Amino acid sequence: GVDEVQPGRERVIPDRIEACTYILAGVMTGGEITVCDVVPAHIDALLAKLEEAGARFSVRKGEVTVFPVERLQSVSLKTMPYPGFPTDLQPQMTAALALAGGVSMEESVFQARFLYAEELNRMGADIRIKGDTAIINGVRRLDGASVRATDLRAGAALILAGLSASGETRIEDMVHVWRGY
Repeated sequence: GVDEVQPGRERVIPDRIEACTYILAGVMTGGEITVCDVVPAHIDALLAKLEEAGARFSVRKGEVTVFPVERLQSVSLKTMPYPGFPTDLQPQMTAALALAGGVSMEESVFQARFLYAEELNRMGADIRIKGDTAIINGVRRLDGASVRATDLRAGAALILAGLSASGETRIEDMVHVWRGY
């Protein structure tokens, strides 16, 4: 302990999951966006998978710019502790891979994490769950539907899917999303 607390300043690092979610929004909607206040070294796992899938982007000090591509290609990934691919980004990546050409596979450390897959399937995705693996057969488009956010990251994935879908998407239980974004 101390007798007196001295004033100080500290900068909190950017939220890597939030930054990655916005990057995936640009990828999925075919837009050109720049996400600022990013520590690129903290999101290497996503950037490596996006590069493998054929996404176009540039990384500069503190920002990532995403450029339009016609369609991502399938990839396989496994969630892992940092610095591996984050489990908290898996639902959003699944939404992106639902539109990729080919068949993607994702392994998860949390089997219950796949509750969002059925909601994406309501939008026209083709996702099958076998144990701790999601098999994602990419489709050309998603269609708006009424879906339910089962948790924070599932809600983010459904928002991304809704942004890229044709028609209207209604997401119930958004309270999960409001607490984290």
